[in-house]
Amino acid sequence: MAMKKCTVIGGGAMGRQIALNTAIHGYEVAVCESFPAALEGLKGWLEEYLAGRVSKGRMTQEQVDAVKARFTVTDDLAAACKDADIVIEAIIEDKQAKLDLLGKVSELVRADTVIATNSSYMVSSTFAGVVKDPERLANLHYFMPALVMKLVEVVKGEHTSQQTVDKLMAFATETGKTPALVQKEEDGFIVNNILNAIKEEAYRLVAQGVCTTRDLDTAVKLGLGHPMGPYELDDMSGVDVRYNVLKRRYEEKGVKSHGYDMIEKLVNEGRLGKKVKHGFYDYE
Repeated sequence: MAMKKCTVIGGGAMGRQIALNTAIHGYEVAVCESFPAALEGLKGWLEEYLAGRVSKGRMTQEQVDAVKARFTVTDDLAAACKDADIVIEAIIEDKQAKLDLLGKVSELVRADTVIATNSSYMVSSTFAGVVKDPERLANLHYFMPALVMKLVEVVKGEHTSQQTVDKLMAFATETGKTPALVQKEEDGFIVNNILNAIKEEAYRLVAQGVCTTRDLDTAVKLGLGHPMGPYELDDMSGVDVRYNVLKRRYEEKGVKSHGYDMIEKLVNEGRLGKKVKHGFYDYE
């Protein structure tokens, strides 16, 4: 049975883009956001983004009106989850917050509803104990900006059924993405494990005074052909997001990244990246 309704929980930078991409490709979408300021920010962003698509000739007003008709924003979790065929969790990278949320979600949705977490590093087996029928649980990992980036990683845990994998692979394709199947759980999946090796060297080189962040980003872009450098990438995805990953690794495995102190300092100063206009770089 084809999936038709998608619920995205979390209306931040990632969640809102996942939701809008899904609605643009014909799904009925409900976005649940519990913080009033974020909820209003999401509504304003939606209007501005879609108006921009029309003004640039990339969508017609009729197409925009159709997307808006399929797109609902609410702070009511039960209402958002009602009749959902797939629920995508896209909240902060906090283990306990995700455990609490996914436990609630599995109580609210149908027994056949696919439950996916967009977590970048926490494998879905971390949450299998709080989800009823965990065979319908898996990672569905998008990349920023989710409206543009084509790749989606589908991660199969030991608890995940093949039917769930097939549904997620089809969902990714139907919503304009190219899915890569990760057949065995490993923190970081495919892309972030490759990227982490690059970032470790990037932070080491700067921490040891070999070069500045700007010169390193320039070298990576022009020498390796990357669209942005490691420091620019962390600013875009959120310095706090990177910090939470490094902090969890340090606490759980005793491994302290070369960039840990640098990033912790930025977080303490409130320099969280492009979303606040200040990170490794300033965006005024």
